[in-house]
Amino acid sequence: MTLEATAPEQVELVADAQTEPSRGIWLRVLLRLLSALSVLWGAATLAFISVRLAPGDTVDVLLGEQQRTPEVEAAIRAEWGLDSPVVVQYFRYLWHSAHGDFGRSYVLQQPVSDILRSQAGPTLELTAAALLVALIFAVVVATTTAQRRRSRALANTVELALVSTPTFWLGIVLLSVFSFNLKIFPVSGNKGAAALVLPALTLGLSLGAVISQVLRDGLERALEEPFALTVKSWSVSESALRLRHGLRHAALPAVTLTGWLVGGLLGGAVITEAVFGRPGLGRLTVNAVLAQDLPVVLAVAILSALVYVVISTIVDLLYLWLDPRLRTGSREGRSR
Repeated sequence: MTLEATAPEQVELVADAQTEPSRGIWLRVLLRLLSALSVLWGAATLAFISVRLAPGDTVDVLLGEQQRTPEVEAAIRAEWGLDSPVVVQYFRYLWHSAHGDFGRSYVLQQPVSDILRSQAGPTLELTAAALLVALIFAVVVATTTAQRRRSRALANTVELALVSTPTFWLGIVLLSVFSFNLKIFPVSGNKGAAALVLPALTLGLSLGAVISQVLRDGLERALEEPFALTVKSWSVSESALRLRHGLRHAALPAVTLTGWLVGGLLGGAVITEAVFGRPGLGRLTVNAVLAQDLPVVLAVAILSALVYVVISTIVDLLYLWLDPRLRTGSREGRSR
């Protein structure tokens, strides 16, 4: 036996149903931001500890290969507060890092923030272009080969070849064909969109091959769901079924994988930038390690942590957009 709710009670229930998902979304966003801040705090803390635990005097560690003089030593002690207690030095380092001040590179004789600012642009440009190549490749291959046996076998062969090919070797092959022989794209440099094509292909094709495998498997499972039969009964074309309906149901595993792999693009950028003679954080990091320029190395490490945090946050927000169930939550427990 059930009792019908009065009009005021019905309004209250509807309002509660509308506000509960909103509260759940904001709570999830808040928790994600707190998690991101904890990761950045951990990265900055590890950077500070690495300076303190490095063998030798802290001044020598920060100087790298530069010659130690009384003037330079006094400047380093004042900048890092080395005459203060360790706790004060720690919070001082956190405060400056939170404001984007990573000290000074005594090897390059420049503020580290200025060095990062000048080199981050080309690297972000390369990684964004490589991600675009990977997503286009994955979507095109997955949607055209799902549930098609012959096309799927050919796609698996191509994907396996791309995943197994070293990045530097693929870059050399692309340079030999399209730069040295056909002379379509420039050999090296960072001038114009043409100089970005081959590095983006080198860095993005192997990533796209991995994503396409996961996306195709998810799409094949989605096309076997009851909703696919319903959509077909509406006289919707096969391409619309795959692109408008199937991809959204198949995207969650691919989005998760993409979020993990995009961080690896920064590591792949080191090799790609070296092969194509491009400026960027990759070459900067290698040069800083060779020159023992610790402030630059630590700043790049913190920046890499920031990139991972931003990417994982974006992935979490994409979950909410792709799967409405994550926005609404379950009310079964309350209704019983």
